[in-house]
Amino acid sequence: MGPLSAPPCTQRITWKGLLLTASLLNFWNPPTTAQVTIEAQPPKVSKGKDVLLLVHNLPQNLAGYIWYKGQTRDLNHYITSYVADSKIIIHGPAYSGRETVYSNASLLIQNVTREDAGSYTLHIIKRGDGIRGITGHFTFTLYLETPKPSISSSNLNPRVAMDTVILTCDPETPDASYLWWMNGQSLPMTHRLQLSETNRTLFLFGVTKAIAGPYECEIRNPVSASRSDPFTLNLLPKLPMPYITINNLNPRENKDVLTFTCEPKSENYTYIWWLDGQSLPVSPRVKRPIENRILILPSVTRNETGPYQCEIWDDGGMRSDPVTLNVLYGPDLPRIYPSFTYYRSGENLDLSCFADSNPPAQYSWTINGKFQLSGQNLSIPHITTKHRGLYACSVRNSATGKESSKSLTVEVSAPPGIACLPVFTPMQ
Repeated sequence: MGPLSAPPCTQRITWKGLLLTASLLNFWNPPTTAQVTIEAQPPKVSKGKDVLLLVHNLPQNLAGYIWYKGQTRDLNHYITSYVADSKIIIHGPAYSGRETVYSNASLLIQNVTREDAGSYTLHIIKRGDGIRGITGHFTFTLYLETPKPSISSSNLNPRVAMDTVILTCDPETPDASYLWWMNGQSLPMTHRLQLSETNRTLFLFGVTKAIAGPYECEIRNPVSASRSDPFTLNLLPKLPMPYITINNLNPRENKDVLTFTCEPKSENYTYIWWLDGQSLPVSPRVKRPIENRILILPSVTRNETGPYQCEIWDDGGMRSDPVTLNVLYGPDLPRIYPSFTYYRSGENLDLSCFADSNPPAQYSWTINGKFQLSGQNLSIPHITTKHRGLYACSVRNSATGKESSKSLTVEVSAPPGIACLPVFTPMQ
């Protein structure tokens, strides 16, 4: 079937889904008495329907015309062309099978898709004197009429002055701009409200009652605008700062029973316990009542000093300040340094005693059962054979009431030519 002399009449379309409409940017060289224009019929066309790009005020003496998808005359974007003298239609690489060109330069696009939106270029070739022709380029853009947007939220129930909320205007629409409204007014300028680069996303930092909404977002392009239904956040009361009470901040190792309680008490809260920043591991030594608000340690060791934290949770969490225990322990069995026991007469005897203990232990030394001095260190210059004997370090922790001791037998060789004494003699 040959091209028609005039385009067929198109039906009126009332489908309320995604729509397409057209705007025109054109020029002609040289200028004509009547400006060439292009309009879309119908002005708004839904996805899956047909649209006619109707050309008005064509100049006389046309040699032909070419339609391109886009704003440039690129061969890959060449849709179709019409040669006036022979009435020949030639399709290009961008032809989809849904385009029909007419002798009056109009282009019919059937079964419109989202990919059909965008710019189109009409290249008109006019006969001139001799071989040379005159061309004109007319570019217009099909826009999706904006759909009715909706607002999605990263948190429907934020905690007052605590949570950050991200609102997004959906759907993402090409070639459209986004506007936001709060309480029916343009978005106020505040440090708590910040927009993304495209304005499609709104960040609410520390939501308060004053900025809970209602919010509306609007999608707008050059031919249409649509606004969402109002959206209001459901604010939850601010969580109180929890704190820990404990029956004994200075427990004795492996003796005292510890009871931690997370305050305040509420049936609406879930309680979580933390030790050293990690969720408290399950252990036979740790007894937690069903509501988890009370933590019981039947005994505590020096490796479990903390810090302990409790967290209350109710659609959001709040953690207490850390609590560290002062576990009383020791003294452990002391250690004497150096550990060697043989000396020569005239050498210096320097001994030190160490024992793990909290609080630090008190130290005392005895030689052959007789008290010599208090302190960690024992020093005897220029020892002789009379300094032979049993050296003992005793340690005591007054807080735990525990005592412990360690002994060391010291031998001192006699100077050359002097016989060794058969018995130990305590230091005078």
